[in-house]
Amino acid sequence: MPFDLKSIKSLFIVDDPNAPAKSAQKQVSTNDSPDTAPINIDLPPSQPGEASPKFLEVLLGAMEKANLPGVDYLEYRQSLKSLEKMPMDEQVRYQSAFAMAQAMGATPQKLVESAGHYLDVLKAEQSKFGQALRNQTAERIGNRQTMMSNLDATLKEKAEQIKKLTQEMEQHRAEMDKLEKEIKEATSKVSATQSNFVASYEVLVSQINVDVENMKKFLK
Repeated sequence: MPFDLKSIKSLFIVDDPNAPAKSAQKQVSTNDSPDTAPINIDLPPSQPGEASPKFLEVLLGAMEKANLPGVDYLEYRQSLKSLEKMPMDEQVRYQSAFAMAQAMGATPQKLVESAGHYLDVLKAEQSKFGQALRNQTAERIGNRQTMMSNLDATLKEKAEQIKKLTQEMEQHRAEMDKLEKEIKEATSKVSATQSNFVASYEVLVSQINVDVENMKKFLK
């Protein structure tokens, strides 16, 4: 069954996109799964990110394009979503949703495998984002750091010269101060971008991992 982006959003996104991430992450944290590990990019620590609509749209759009034919994890999650407000416990909800999917040819193995397919899609997007972030970091920070290093070397050389070079040295110091300020601003923006992507990624991966664990647990 084809899904459009709006339909896929309705399966994962709630009013507060940070809420499911916290609860789902708590449920799967004991597994020490590498799937939810943050992207390792050499940036200073920043405040925790928030799942941003922009990144969620990118990630969910990739899932939409990679939608598998027939009844797969997305259709199964749609059934789970439709049963959320029903007075039943989690195991019964997963089993009831599976009964609907099974009638259309689904099996527990196929559902778990298709969930893994979407996790792979998200991992591919994570990899693409990581490369783009590295390029952005090099462009916004690396060049300025090189300029600072060169200016520092110049200052050490000028310091050994006679007093007539004092004015030139002060000019270079002013340039370094400006570059340092630009680096701090650029670093903050890049770090915030990373945090927002990681939070968006973890919202989706955490939810899928919970479903995978529950499918493995309840769908025998």
